[in-house]
Amino acid sequence: MPTTPKLPRADGTLAPYTLGPPSAFQPPNGPLRSRVAYAAAHVVCDPLANINPTLEVALDWEATLAYRRHLWQYGFAVAEAMDTAQRGSGLDWAATVELIRRSAAEARAAGGAIACGAGTDQLPADREPTLDDVRAAYAEQCAVVEDAGSPVILMASRALARCARGPDDYRAIYAELLHEVREPVIIHWLGEPFDPALRGYWGAVDLDEASEVLLSIVTEHAGRVDGVKVSLLDAQLEVALRRRFPDGVRMYTGDDFDYPRLIRGDEHGYSDALLGIFDAIAPAAAAALAALDAGDVERYDEILAPTVALARHVFAAPTYHYKTGIVFLAYLNGHQDHFLMVGGMEGARSTLHLAELFVLADQAGLLRDPELAVARMRRVLALAGIEG
Repeated sequence: MPTTPKLPRADGTLAPYTLGPPSAFQPPNGPLRSRVAYAAAHVVCDPLANINPTLEVALDWEATLAYRRHLWQYGFAVAEAMDTAQRGSGLDWAATVELIRRSAAEARAAGGAIACGAGTDQLPADREPTLDDVRAAYAEQCAVVEDAGSPVILMASRALARCARGPDDYRAIYAELLHEVREPVIIHWLGEPFDPALRGYWGAVDLDEASEVLLSIVTEHAGRVDGVKVSLLDAQLEVALRRRFPDGVRMYTGDDFDYPRLIRGDEHGYSDALLGIFDAIAPAAAAALAALDAGDVERYDEILAPTVALARHVFAAPTYHYKTGIVFLAYLNGHQDHFLMVGGMEGARSTLHLAELFVLADQAGLLRDPELAVARMRRVLALAGIEG
C-alpha cells in the first residue's frame, strides 16, 4: 500500500503513515428496511466561477447531483438543503431554491427518496424580524419545497429564536405551519453546538424545559409530524424524548457522536437517522444497516465502531465547522476534483485536523482508492509547506 508523506502531529513533529487496504464496502443488494436513514448531503462549489467566493455562491451542479446519486446508490434517502449543505454558512436562498428544485427532479429520475429543508434564512440579517416575518418566510420556503415535489423538513429558525418571546410563540408558529403543509413533516431541533444562534430554542435555555415545549407541539399535531430530528449531541435526552413521542412519530437521530447505539436501540425502541456523518461514511453505514436488517447486531457494531472516532473528530468543537471535514473526505475519495467550499470554508479546519481525519478515515475503511487519497493529501500538505 502507498505510504503518505510525513503527516503533522499534535506535538509538532512529522511522522509517516502507511495506509491500509482500500474500502471493501459495496452498495447493498436491496433497500434498507429496518431503519429509515437520511444522509444530509453537502454541496460542491464551482471552483472556476467568476465570483467573490466569500460573498457569492456558484455550485458545480453535476458534482453536487452526482453525490446525491452516490448516496441513493447506497440506499440512503437524501436530506437536502440542510446545514450540511451550508445553510446559514454560505449557501444563500437563491442557490438553495435551485438546489431544492434540481435535487428533487434528480430524485424522481433516479428513484431516490428525498426531503428538503425549509427555514427562514431569506430574511435580512441586518433587520430585527417579527413573528409575521417568520411566518411568511417559512411559508415561502415550504411552498418551494412542496412545489418541487418533496416532503418538508422544518428547520430551526435563527429569526424565530431572535424574536420569539417565549414558548407560546413557538407553539403558534409551528401550529400554523403544520396546519398548512400538504403532508407530514420532519421537525428539526438543531442545538447550540451546531448553531450558537439557536440557543434557547423552543423558548427555554434548559433542555428539559425545551423538550416539554417540543413534545407539546408534537403531541398536539401528531398526525402532521412524520418525525423529529434531534441534533443536541445528548444521547440520554434523545432516548428520554423518543420514549414519550406519540405512536407513529419517529425520532430521527442527529447525534453524530452516539449514532450506533441510538440507531441500534433498546427494548423500548430505537432512533431512525438523519445524519450529516452519513454523507461521509455512507458505504460503511449502509453495510452496517444491511447487517442490522439481517439481524446481525454484532456485525453492525463491528462496522460502525471505527467510524465513531472519525465522526467525533469531524464534529469536534467548534461543531458547526464539521462541513469542512465532510467535503475533505469527499475530495480524498474522488467525488470532487478540488477541496474548495462555499464561503471559503475549506480554511475552517487546520492542516493538523485534516491529517488526523485522513488517518481516521483510513482506519474506518473509508478510503476507496488509497493511491488517489495519498496524492490528494500531498496537495493539501504542500499548501501548508510540507513536502515529500
